[in-house]
Amino acid sequence: MQIANSVVVITGGGQGLGRAMAEHLAKQNARLALVDVNEEALQASAEACREHGADVRTYVINVADEGEVDQGFARIRDDFGGLHVLVNNAGIMRDGMLLKVKDGKVADRMSLSQWQSVIDVNLTGVFLCGRAAAGIMAESGQGGVIVNISSLSRAGNMGQTNYSASKAGVATMTVSWGRELARYGIRVAGIAPGFINTDMVAQMRPEILDSLVKQVPLRRLGEQDEIASTVAFILENDYITGRVLEIDGGARL
Repeated sequence: MQIANSVVVITGGGQGLGRAMAEHLAKQNARLALVDVNEEALQASAEACREHGADVRTYVINVADEGEVDQGFARIRDDFGGLHVLVNNAGIMRDGMLLKVKDGKVADRMSLSQWQSVIDVNLTGVFLCGRAAAGIMAESGQGGVIVNISSLSRAGNMGQTNYSASKAGVATMTVSWGRELARYGIRVAGIAPGFINTDMVAQMRPEILDSLVKQVPLRRLGEQDEIASTVAFILENDYITGRVLEIDGGARL
């Protein structure tokens, strides 16, 4: 697929990896539909992309709400005259241990709200947006590409029952969709980032950050643009589908 002039939807496009992806693709003349729940962050991201000359529009959508997603993607289709790419990037973390035991009794446990909120955004949100985008792509007869953002934590990680389960689900949906949607000319791939240099990571205590870096054979954090360039690689390589690329510096959980 040629990136220039392609209509690209990026969920979670207002900040972090989503904004990095948006700016990277803006430099390649993609037409961008940025989706987030934070309108202020969306506008800042859009302005940064416009500085690169990109055609950008913003949409405040809760990806966990079926009605908002279906209506929002219909608006995107109408505004741009089609849809070629979806990057399913929106996600949240609500870390915590499954339970904590003190003096032989359960003193605390992961709440249902901690579990459900992560599953709603990270897994159901990917499903809803993927379904909406795939429908538009299939009806257009021109195919398209869906890129799902999973995580190194999909293998399971202490203190991340909810997050790991959601990202494992994203990875398996990627394989399923790759097989199902190929008949419509739609490719589906995933990216499982490792420890990436985001604002959230930068705010960690030095000793915690150091422990993360020690888990990476390359002995450094990944940069956001290294994930963004992987999105571009997937878009441009027409023989990639049904696979999740691990971009983690060799780290394994």
